[in-house]
Amino acid sequence: MTTAAPSIGSDLDRLCANAIRALSMDGVQQANSGHPGLPLGMADAAYVLWTRFLKHNPADPHWPDRDRFVLSAGHGSMLIYSLLHLTGYDLPLEELRRFRQWGSRTAGHPEYHHTPGVETTTGPLGQGVANAVGMALAARYLAEKFNRPGFPVVDHTTYAICSDGDLQEGISHEACSLAGHLKIGKLVLIYDANHVQLDGPTSLAFSENIPLRFQSYGWHVLECDGHDMADVSRALAAAQAEHERPVIIVCRTIIGYGSPNKAGTAKAHGEPLGADEVRLTKEALGWPTEPTFYVPGEVYEHMQQARDTGAKAQAAWNAMFARYREAHPELATLWTQMMDKQLPDWATALPTFPADAKGNGTRVYSGQLINALAPLVPGLLGGSADLGGSNNTSVKGAEPLKPDDFSGRNIYFGVREHAMGAVMNGMALHGGLIPYGGTFLVFSDYMRPTIRLAALMGIQTIYVFTHDSIGLGEDGPTHQPVEHVAALRAMPNLFVVRPGDANEVAQAWRVALERQDGPTALVLSRQAAPVLDRNIFAPAEGALRGAYVLKDAANPSVALLASGSEVQLALAAAELLAGRSIAARVVSMPCWELFAAQDKAYQDEVLPPTLTARVAVEAASPFGWERYVGTAGAVVGVDRFGASAPFKEIYQHYGLTAERVAEVAAGLVGR
Repeated sequence: MTTAAPSIGSDLDRLCANAIRALSMDGVQQANSGHPGLPLGMADAAYVLWTRFLKHNPADPHWPDRDRFVLSAGHGSMLIYSLLHLTGYDLPLEELRRFRQWGSRTAGHPEYHHTPGVETTTGPLGQGVANAVGMALAARYLAEKFNRPGFPVVDHTTYAICSDGDLQEGISHEACSLAGHLKIGKLVLIYDANHVQLDGPTSLAFSENIPLRFQSYGWHVLECDGHDMADVSRALAAAQAEHERPVIIVCRTIIGYGSPNKAGTAKAHGEPLGADEVRLTKEALGWPTEPTFYVPGEVYEHMQQARDTGAKAQAAWNAMFARYREAHPELATLWTQMMDKQLPDWATALPTFPADAKGNGTRVYSGQLINALAPLVPGLLGGSADLGGSNNTSVKGAEPLKPDDFSGRNIYFGVREHAMGAVMNGMALHGGLIPYGGTFLVFSDYMRPTIRLAALMGIQTIYVFTHDSIGLGEDGPTHQPVEHVAALRAMPNLFVVRPGDANEVAQAWRVALERQDGPTALVLSRQAAPVLDRNIFAPAEGALRGAYVLKDAANPSVALLASGSEVQLALAAAELLAGRSIAARVVSMPCWELFAAQDKAYQDEVLPPTLTARVAVEAASPFGWERYVGTAGAVVGVDRFGASAPFKEIYQHYGLTAERVAEVAAGLVGR
């Protein structure tokens, strides 16, 4: 690892920091939109970190053993864009000129997959802090699994810059509490303590003692003057030496540093400085006022040394790993398997469940799948938000991750749903792991922003949402989800899978593990779902296409569509209709998103356009089903909050019965 150079704070260092400031000001001013205050205030500290401490290779942003850098305060995005450009990433100056413009790689907030070197999408405050915790957790887990004497395969640090707003958001409390409890080392949070936010001074809403707060979490606390490069360097060196605890550096800065009229005020936070103030700021910093986006050649020469330093570091790691492969071939093979997310042969990996008229909650079968798959998918790692026994997320016989031992397979997230989701995102972004996390479906609301970011980034996270409906029963309306499935389905790039029986659960896990370009939500029941006899009904593999004809009839006059435990209601209703000489097709529809991805020929095969009499049944809000039942169809659902009673009584009172489904269907065909 690199250490601080003795000449820190030289004229060249100041020139480089001011280049970051000038580029940031120019980018925001040209876009007439953005946040100049943080880049101006944190330029000195960020420059020291990126040139003296951060282990990275601009030519290969995906090198596994690079340090991770997260700009949690994503509104200050011109800071990271300037750093990426100046250190030699594939981000030309023209992209900085096009800040916040259509098609540019310099979006208003940093976006993963969009800009080389950006490790995670940030902007919603607090998320990046929790992502960093997840990245550091993943690094420690993999280090304990793979490192051997003389072979530090995983030896990197996660750094994050955060703001007052990040630390006000509740998610940062959740995540940092977990990180302190687990003693996650090689995690350094650099807090831009400028005491100003969008509405004014932080004293309007924020007066807690941050050092004491983090000491209570079990973090190592350091402080520095963010405009004294030597002091920043001292703090970073001390942080880098701490491996047993996470570290926070309280970095005292002035927001909008250098601006004669706006420094230290909210005016520097979230709006361009203005052409006159940009000119005055450049003059105050001794910077040429013209041309805009000016960078001296010596700045490029100095900061792009990161390319040579990074290439050498990566070459040394590659050579070490070649020796590791010879000394520990089985571990090296496992490393490749996990990094490439290699999956087993599904024909032998997935258990097959025999017919069972009584059945069990689909959450139970999900637990069995996790335990069947865990030995075959070594990167599968997760847990629950204090509901492991209810969510059935635990790997049996495996230990929990503990402060002094990360060799287990179960993560106890505690009652921290929001942090759980963001930590999972960080784990997925780090690489090598497929994270999953469980809670009740109703509490998906607590983690919705993290799910949205996983979908936006297109990363593989798996949510095990159990107790999926009013079928929860006696716990009552506070715990019975109604609108949640519809709300999750409304989110782009999220697969929502509500399987109808044990064998559909197996296929749902296959979907989640095969899907690497977005998250998957498994929506699972507490109430029992019979295991269907697949010698009678269509194979469960049909679930891989989102919807399939489970049971057909000759010349059907009505289609019954259902998901989850209501599939059994649709099948029972079809039998009742048959007794009235009404032929019904039963369609199991566990995943709308997968069905929407099928070609029109298949969609029309399952739901022929001529078969307009359609009834959907689901123990959830009817919202959205109209796209499949059309104007001539109907939905049997739940359009009010639940009640506290045994679930069978609630189903009866809410009309979720085979008899009602049959009556509605008969009405559609005039019978």
